Amino acid sequence: MTPTDPVKPAAAPLDARDPVALAAALIRSPSVTPQAQATLDLVADLLAGAGYRVEKLTFASGGVPIANLYARIGEEGPNLCFAGHVDVVPVGDAARWSHGPFSGEIAGGRLFGRGAVDMKGAVAAFMAAALAYGRPRKGSLSFLITGDEEGPALDGTVKVVEWLKEKGERIDHCVLGEPTNPVALGDAFKIGRRGSLSGVVRVKGVQGHVAYPHLADNPVPRLVRLLSALIAGPLDAGSDFFPPSNLEVVSVDVGNTAFNVIPAEADARFNVRFNDHFALATLKAEIRRRLDAAGEPYDLVFQPGASESFITAPGPFVDIVAGAVEAVTGRRPEPSTSGGTSDARFIKDLCPVVEFGLVGQTMHKVDEATTVRDLEDLTAVYGHIITRYFAQFA
Repeated sequence: MTPTDPVKPAAAPLDARDPVALAAALIRSPSVTPQAQATLDLVADLLAGAGYRVEKLTFASGGVPIANLYARIGEEGPNLCFAGHVDVVPVGDAARWSHGPFSGEIAGGRLFGRGAVDMKGAVAAFMAAALAYGRPRKGSLSFLITGDEEGPALDGTVKVVEWLKEKGERIDHCVLGEPTNPVALGDAFKIGRRGSLSGVVRVKGVQGHVAYPHLADNPVPRLVRLLSALIAGPLDAGSDFFPPSNLEVVSVDVGNTAFNVIPAEADARFNVRFNDHFALATLKAEIRRRLDAAGEPYDLVFQPGASESFITAPGPFVDIVAGAVEAVTGRRPEPSTSGGTSDARFIKDLCPVVEFGLVGQTMHKVDEATTVRDLEDLTAVYGHIITRYFAQFA
């Protein structure tokens, strides 16, 4: 450096109590599943600097190392945990973004970037709220953050939950920061999730020429009869907290591009999103019963990754979350069990879990973004939850 060179001011340290600055910093750390290690290292450093005991947990049962984090301040109960993920889906065509997908730019009062809504924004909000609150006088605050929610979910939250059980680490209640609001912050929070079960029905035949059907055995008509039996009527009429269970046939395939060949086999794939009328075992039995009613031979294979439905029953913890949302937004959130699966399906094995996060309209889309106002209000909601929780449970 010569005497005439300007001296660049040192970059200001990141204030993790500022949810907007923190969310932007997380977005600027690309973490498309499963590459979330650097982002979790940033989170770990900030929490360790605030006095949290930080455990970096890596699992690789699926063959690829997956980074996860558990952090806690305080050693006594009750332990209120905030859970989420910093891995994100791919950006798609980056040229279609009006702001760089990993820029963390603010324009027109909106923070842009992959993960702004799903769900680095919520991670920043609950970290900011917890760090502003400090150490509970009685009780503990903790974080469970994974790098494998948007992927196979084999080595993320499910493995951290197993690790917590092995260590005897108790979590009493959990708030998961998935985007839950359809239109405006305060619209809805999730008190449960439907279960999910996927399967493949296969019918075997004998390949042959379409002009000589007596020398072949076409599996397609038999598969059609099986599917007709499978979807013949509703599975149930819904329950107090859930809509009716729903079975969707998502693919019918014979692997045949020719018009003059009878295929050798035919497959159909289906998924069921089901409520608390069923457990996985009883739902599988019902599917087999319906297929058997068609009177056709078939093979049925259920896919791995199935999950049970669950509900966090209304009570003091649900009231704390709903009351905090209403105090900040002026809206009493609607309790919901809609949508797909989330890591709540693993956390519910530890403790009651409620989900509340940002507005989900842009998640997984080009130009994913959240308003700065929503990010600040979400931080305030989480702050109210913490204050109310320790006032009531501690």
